[in-house]
Amino acid sequence: MVAEAVKPKAEVPPPEKWVDEYGDYLYRCAFVRLHDPELAADAVQETLLAALESIDRLENPAAMKSWLVGILKHKVIDHFRKRSRERPVSEVDSSDDPFDEFFDAAGEWKPGFPKDWGENPGAELEKSEFWSTFRECLAKLPGRLSQAFALRVLDDRSSEEVYKEMDITPTNLWVILYRARMHLRRCLEMNWFTGTDR
Repeated sequence: MVAEAVKPKAEVPPPEKWVDEYGDYLYRCAFVRLHDPELAADAVQETLLAALESIDRLENPAAMKSWLVGILKHKVIDHFRKRSRERPVSEVDSSDDPFDEFFDAAGEWKPGFPKDWGENPGAELEKSEFWSTFRECLAKLPGRLSQAFALRVLDDRSSEEVYKEMDITPTNLWVILYRARMHLRRCLEMNWFTGTDR
């Protein structure tokens, strides 16, 4: 009987290598959610410090990256919770909502909206240029809209988790997500789906 080869157990990299190994990835994750280089850098720093303090709780060293991302998500959520306590939901930027641009007084679509996204809009998702434009549009979302969209869509959290984390009602969440999608749609129509050949 042939003995099976035993895989060497993964080891946690020394803390002095964490920034080199995980820093860029964590920063990109943080920036997508926070849209601010300074806040993203702070979130990464707080994540690495928290990881250092609780490294003994890491059960699977091979999953170090995922573990760090989990800590980062909590740091980002903490940031938004703190900010939501400082700014009431009623202050969500309603002054620049794009609704008037799309609908008439009766609530019907204005002529020309929604714009035609072509025969196969799904094919656009394969283009790296599209994702660059999408990230730019996402970065332009106002704070609460960005937070809700990131939690619900990018992080694939349940609606219940999101409205509890943001300390809002389910109705508030629906309105915020609707506004976020309308902002993104408007931005993409203006910057990507312009009818030009791509």
